[in-house]
Parts: sequence; C-alpha cells; structure tokens
Amino acid sequence: MSLRLSTVILPYLRWHEGGRSTWTRAEQLGFHTAYTYDHLSWRTFRDGPWFGAIPTLTAAAAVTDRLRLGTLVTSPNFRHPVTLAKELISLDDVSAGRVSLGIGAGGTGFDATALGQEPWTPRERADRLAEFVPLLDRLLTEDSVSYEGDHYSAHEARNIPGCVQRPRLPFAVAATGPRGLRLAARYGQAWVTTGDPKLYESGTPEQSVQAIRGQLEKLTDACAEIGRDVQELDKVLLTGFTPDRGRPLESLDAFVDFAGRHRELGFTEIVVHSPIADSVFAADQKVFEQIAMEAPAQLR
Repeated sequence: MSLRLSTVILPYLRWHEGGRSTWTRAEQLGFHTAYTYDHLSWRTFRDGPWFGAIPTLTAAAAVTDRLRLGTLVTSPNFRHPVTLAKELISLDDVSAGRVSLGIGAGGTGFDATALGQEPWTPRERADRLAEFVPLLDRLLTEDSVSYEGDHYSAHEARNIPGCVQRPRLPFAVAATGPRGLRLAARYGQAWVTTGDPKLYESGTPEQSVQAIRGQLEKLTDACAEIGRDVQELDKVLLTGFTPDRGRPLESLDAFVDFAGRHRELGFTEIVVHSPIADSVFAADQKVFEQIAMEAPAQLR
C-alpha cells in the first residue's frame, strides 16, 4: 500500500488574508487530507489570531473538491457530543463526504480551563473520552438518541439525515494508553500517534521508533481482544513531536528517509505541518511543496 501524505493547517490566518489560499494550495499539491487543530487557542499562538475548527473546515470544503478534511484532534475539553454531532453531519454534507474526525482525550492546555473549570486529571480525561466516543458514534449513526451517562446526556437528540459517509464519517482515535487504545480498536477507522512525548526533549530518533513500535504492539493487542484485525485500521503519524522535530522537512531525502522508517512500522499516513514562519513549525515552503509533490512516488 502506498503511504499517504497529509498536512495540518493551523487556523491562525484570516480567511481572505492567506487562509483560503493555504487550503486550496494543499489540494493543488496533492495532499490526501488537510487537517486543522481543534483548540480555542494553542501554545505560542495564544495571543494572536486563532479561528474555530469547524467553520474553517466548512469554508475549506467550499473551495476544494477532492481534498479530505479533518481535525487533529477534537477532544471533550470544550466539546459536547450532541452539538458536535450536529456540526459534523453538517460539515460532512457541505463537503460531500470528505470529513474525518480526529479525536482524543485532550490535555491540560488552555482549552482545559477556558470554560472556567479546573483541568481534569488524566483519569478524568480518560473517563470522559470513554463516554464521548461511543455516544458520538451513536449520534452519527442513529436518527434519535437518548442517553444518560456520568458525564454526558442526550434526550431525543435528532440527527437526520445523518452523515453522507455511511454508516458515519471515519474516526481517527489518538491514543497511547490502554483505555484509549481499546476505544481506537472498537470505534476507530484509524489510530493516531505523535510518538512518545517523554522522548521529545532528550530522546533519539531510534528510541522514538522503538517507542512507537511498542505503541503499535499494544494497539494490535487491543484489536485482538475484540477479534478485530489491526490491519483494518489506518495508522497515522502526526509529525513534529518526535525527537526528529523539524528535520524531516529540511529536504526531500530527509523526509523520504523519515517516512520510510515509519512506513516499515506499519504507518499508512504521515502528516506534516504547513510551514509557519517564526514558530516551531517553521520550514522552507519550497522544500515543503517539493516533498508534497515528489515524496509519495518515492514511498510507493
């Protein structure tokens, strides 16, 4: 299977001042999917422009034809399954069935406190995700849903006509812990990782590969527990958070080497960030475009 190449476009540009052209250029470059972060603000971008994920993806759907669109990732930090489902069904309709939902447990960043609550503990985040994903699955596949849980409720929530994609749009579950991996195995059409965050500062690329291999083994075990073939899931690597950092985007050869090592592990999709000057995602735009246009052929 050919390795798919996708990109992340952070929603920091005004639509008519570079936002629109960045999304249309992603389609021109042949990326499989263009994702965006689903945050209220994010790290060093907190004090600058930052736009909402769903409206941005809806606008992108209106100016593209082939490019798949998605979030990397949505989380329960400020989302509720009932309202999110309605927005996703609408987005799937506008895009004619080109939406994938990256979904994870969230973290302790700005989103965790923006609604006035204290940050949830890792256990609380896992508890909420364990309710969020199954309920969202039902909301996207059933016309009417009622549910009473510990964290989320739905009362005769209507979602007619449902998704264009049947039985629903795909879930790409970001997880490395046992509970999240079980959710990926049961509900995911794809699994997402950024590697092992403990290795980002002082680890080596070789250690990262070993850590990711261990994650894949745990995913395989989680699938085996429910009788599912792990090969049914796409495996997605969101780059920029391993010890390699931005080095894979320094040249075409560097990227092909990096992507090839991860394809050997079983990854089916590599996601790179669209360059942003003066940020952790700074990269040469010409090299980025060369990678987009030439790397897939070398990775078949």
